[in-house]
Amino acid sequence: MYIIYIVYCSFIVYGDFMNVDLGVPYEAILKKAIERGYAGNQTEVIRQALLTYERTIDEEEVRLVNKGIELEMQDIKTGKVKTKSLSVIKKKYKL
Repeated sequence: MYIIYIVYCSFIVYGDFMNVDLGVPYEAILKKAIERGYAGNQTEVIRQALLTYERTIDEEEVRLVNKGIELEMQDIKTGKVKTKSLSVIKKKYKL
């Protein structure tokens, strides 16, 4: 999770290239990832972190949508929200 934070907070863009100033604690994390064989260099670690961050965001969005659907379904089941059949809606709007 630390690597995701590094990527999220640390990029400074200059034209067509990036200069990344991570600082000592984050550079140590990069070094550890390389030493453990997760990546061959710092660029690979950052790429992996970006992909992981993107996946995390996507998963969080799905989780939040599902939670919203769950809450709405609870309201429907408990009668807090009234529902109508599709045929009633079609008839009302002459579809």
